[in-house]
Amino acid sequence: MKLSPKAILFDMDGVLVDSIDSWWKALNHALENYNMNKISREVFIQNYWGHDLYDNLKRNNLPLKVGKFCNKIYGEHLDGITLYENVKVVLEKLSMYPKCIITNTPCDCTKQILKTFDIVKYFTFVFTSDDVKLAKPDPEIVLLACKKLGINPKDAVLVGDTDSDIKAGHTAGCKVIGVRIKADFFVKDIKGLLDIL
Repeated sequence: MKLSPKAILFDMDGVLVDSIDSWWKALNHALENYNMNKISREVFIQNYWGHDLYDNLKRNNLPLKVGKFCNKIYGEHLDGITLYENVKVVLEKLSMYPKCIITNTPCDCTKQILKTFDIVKYFTFVFTSDDVKLAKPDPEIVLLACKKLGINPKDAVLVGDTDSDIKAGHTAGCKVIGVRIKADFFVKDIKGLLDIL
């Protein structure tokens, strides 16, 4: 079955770029700066990945200053990020669709990543956690993107890689394509979108 949405909403981290290690190292850098215990990569993936940074701080009883410092020094860890294979090819081939980024990553960090890999040109809008009161899994960022695009959420497809993405998309009323995660449709990497769209 092929989908013909009016727009595609992309999560960024884990979908377009592999940034797990960069965020893990940046958070540990921040924890170390305040003489707090560093966390393992496994704990980071299990407890932090896919959630808003400041939600993570609250849930894990960490002070706000850790998050602020993490964002401040994140640029020092960009060398840990890689663009997934075929991202630019796929975005080019999907050029007939309006596309938005909807990410829980803060604005400054998002801009650095998009600039580093020269992919901002593929997107009509870029929305980050700084644009909403509640980050994913809340649907606010999805609804904002659809409103700006002038479409009904049921006519959009969300591409994500975490439970937060799936919950946000479904709550808003979108079909969700899961990258390495079960959703309405499953793909093992971004190239799989070309078989669905």
